[in-house]
Amino acid sequence: MTGRGAATGPRAPHVPVLLRPLLAAVAPVRGVWLDGTFGAGGYARGLLEAGAARVICIDRDPLALEMAAPWAAGYGDRLALVAGTFSDLDRLAGVPLDGVALDLGVSSMQLDRAERGFSFMADGPLDMRMGQAGVSAEDIVNDAPEALIADILYHYGEERAARRIARAIVAERAKGRITSTLQLVAIVESCLPRRKPGQSHPATRSFQAIRIAVNDELRQLVDGLEAAERALVPGGKLAVVTFHSLEDRVVKRFLAERAAEGGGGSRHAPEAARQDPGFVLTPKKAIAPDDAELADNPRARSARLRVATRTEAPAAPVDRTKLGLPLLPEVL
Repeated sequence: MTGRGAATGPRAPHVPVLLRPLLAAVAPVRGVWLDGTFGAGGYARGLLEAGAARVICIDRDPLALEMAAPWAAGYGDRLALVAGTFSDLDRLAGVPLDGVALDLGVSSMQLDRAERGFSFMADGPLDMRMGQAGVSAEDIVNDAPEALIADILYHYGEERAARRIARAIVAERAKGRITSTLQLVAIVESCLPRRKPGQSHPATRSFQAIRIAVNDELRQLVDGLEAAERALVPGGKLAVVTFHSLEDRVVKRFLAERAAEGGGGSRHAPEAARQDPGFVLTPKKAIAPDDAELADNPRARSARLRVATRTEAPAAPVDRTKLGLPLLPEVL
């Protein structure tokens, strides 16, 4: 779950998660950057204030672009708003890029609007569509086979009680369609032990899993990482902020593969000939929030930042079987 939201006016009281270490890791900030998960614009503002000549901002959520239009106009040609998904960022940018920033997951702006259906803390329609089109969470919960629901919960949410929850969902929907977030919360809670102080909400993993399935987030992520490699100039920076272990694992493995730092072969399976590395890891390990950031924003506790620098090698697709992607059938 991200904290990528910022205020919708010129004065932004909320600082997006890991913005300060991101700007430090990619310094000096210059040239043309792309913010592939615009949200409420916190990263875009930070990049502009740090020295970017121009920031191209992509978001699949039309509401995000609509809300940003009034204050974005104040930046003139330095800030461009583009509707679309970051999986297509190289085409949408249309120009070589000096940097790409991706802040994954759901934005604070989406979480805070109960009518979007992302939050398990307030009642709202069971939606969760970032782009406000296509298959919704309600469609999955009510129409997907029990086995597929269980697989979604287990693989995308790492929910150990996935089969029990899927069974309860199917039993409940036999009585009538499940249409609200709190209906789903009640079903999940009925399958799990009462939470202890300090534990995350029982519905956290289930809501994460269904949201990922609704928005096809993992495929979008890998497509976006490959698109960033194609778009970045030599020396360009890729910065990715993740909020749970599944997406962080995908980013880590992608960068390891494209930085030629993946595991070698064995006598049973010799290492394949490696392509020239497209990235250098800068730094080699993920950056976590410090104590000050955690005090300001508890949502940052699971956040991790990974940064890589583009080399002069030609861009190349990655072997997706090495990324740990769950192989699930089409949702509906």
